[in-house]
Amino acid sequence: MKLSRKDFNEWENKSITLLGMSGVGKTTLANKLPKSKWFHYSGDYRIGTKYLEEPILDNIKEKAMNVPFLAELLKSDSIYISSNITVDNLMPISSFLGKIGDPEKGGLSTDEFLRRQKLHMDAEMKAMRDVPEFIKKSQRIYNYDHFINDAGGSICELYGTKSMDTLIENTLILYIEADSSIRDELIKRATNNPKPMFYTKEFLDQHLEIYTSEKNIGQDDMDPDDFVRWVFPKLLDYRKDKYEKIASEYGYTISATQMNDVNDESQFLNLIEKAINS
Repeated sequence: MKLSRKDFNEWENKSITLLGMSGVGKTTLANKLPKSKWFHYSGDYRIGTKYLEEPILDNIKEKAMNVPFLAELLKSDSIYISSNITVDNLMPISSFLGKIGDPEKGGLSTDEFLRRQKLHMDAEMKAMRDVPEFIKKSQRIYNYDHFINDAGGSICELYGTKSMDTLIENTLILYIEADSSIRDELIKRATNNPKPMFYTKEFLDQHLEIYTSEKNIGQDDMDPDDFVRWVFPKLLDYRKDKYEKIASEYGYTISATQMNDVNDESQFLNLIEKAINS
């Protein structure tokens, strides 16, 4: 939603969606706000504990069944498996999402990768449509003053959907832009520790064709980590255009460098006021 500075200041129960690439500092920012006043809604946490809980556990169980000792215990109901997803530990979601490429190198086949990507997108759309109800519950049940939606990096892919419309109608959209120094740091992290990512099918098909042509290999022969390293800078640029479009039409923009200087609630609100006035 778009607000004047006056409207923002007089907004008694503020609800804000943080938009930006994973790693840009959205969760860090949310954690700097007073926990007694701000309800921290993690989109990824909601995805993992509500909408992808069963697929995540099924994936773990499939791996465990390959170990005879664990397989026997599972089949006899002697043990059970659960994931320990927290706002600060989303590894079970990441492990489920996986990387495309050679299975011998820990990759997933194209069909399986696309299946999991679709499940994740469907889950993210549902998690974002849950936001209005959680805004109400955070006030009614827990007496929080304000609400912050710490959305996943792929939230920009929901542009034009009911889920994005829900966020626009119920929250102030704040895009945290990865300026040049932060962008370089994100690429460095992806190079040193390539992680599973979400890609639209259109983006993935286009870049798989380029990558496999350059490397002269088939999709199932790709090194999963090498593909992530190669494609990540391209994904940054691709998503940047989408983030900027959403922020221009429906929200506001601050730089990650500005955001890193925020240490408390007052500085955060002042930064939003400046973004509104710019």
